[in-house]
Amino acid sequence: MQKLAIILSIFLLLTGCGKAQSGKNAAAEASERVEVPVFDADSAFAYVKRQVDFGPRVPNTAAHRAATEWLAESLRRRGAEVVEQKALLKAFDGTMLNATNIIGQFNPEAEDRLLLLAHYDCRPWADEDADESKRSLPVDGANDGASGVGVLLEVARQIALKNPGCGVDILFVDAEDYGSDEDEDSWALGTKYFVEHPFKEGYVATEAILLDMVGGRDARFYHEYFSQQNAPSLASRVWACAEEAGYGDRFVNRLGGAVNDDHRRLIDAGIPAIDIIEYNPSSGFNPAWHTSADNMDNIDAATLKAVGQTLLNFIYGR
Repeated sequence: MQKLAIILSIFLLLTGCGKAQSGKNAAAEASERVEVPVFDADSAFAYVKRQVDFGPRVPNTAAHRAATEWLAESLRRRGAEVVEQKALLKAFDGTMLNATNIIGQFNPEAEDRLLLLAHYDCRPWADEDADESKRSLPVDGANDGASGVGVLLEVARQIALKNPGCGVDILFVDAEDYGSDEDEDSWALGTKYFVEHPFKEGYVATEAILLDMVGGRDARFYHEYFSQQNAPSLASRVWACAEEAGYGDRFVNRLGGAVNDDHRRLIDAGIPAIDIIEYNPSSGFNPAWHTSADNMDNIDAATLKAVGQTLLNFIYGR
């Protein structure tokens, strides 16, 4: 019985869980399952570090431009059909931001499109830092930005190795973090541009999953409020994938707080979207959020693994 339990556990890890519940019998569902790749956390960690090594990826800086080029080329190397959506966006303080959304499409001929996204720009100021002398400095953005991108780069690598057979779009979105708490509409400018200016005529994502701050040590992910209100079925399917993959302790099946993030732009455009984000309803964001401590010292490969494997299980179960 112990051996059987181990075998069943491995089978659950290697089979997809992203399909919505239906009336099919168990045998038919099992025949449709596709073996799921194993997410490489070390690879994802290296992708996070590579971004941080550029320096703070604040729009209009050399580090930002270098990261933009590297990200677009990284998706091309994985066989994606890549579009760079360039825009000049006005920030809340009047600064004109030279922004670039990077879209990589896998199986572009498929009508059903799963959109996966993460922002790659950095907060220009560490305005939450306990040290007032550091509050005017940009953040490294290891967790707040680079972690989600790192996970998606590893997802792209796995898709290149084993095609899931469904339409997957990866969006590295820009100009998310150049906002002011005094103006709710000043955040997520790149995603706002993305939904208002389709990169392809008639493009509409079927559903979307946003990753934000998914690399913190011992991070826990609660159901984000706007996600649960607008796409409860999608959230339930993703959290079920986490449970089956053995990460139910990381993906807590409880309602968390409401977060103003990129997914709200998608929801406003009529796209079912959820946000996988570290936000504890009791303590708030990760302690390194918008501080000089948001660096590689606070990135946990185990957290990247939990999020990345959950995402792969979802994708290969569609």
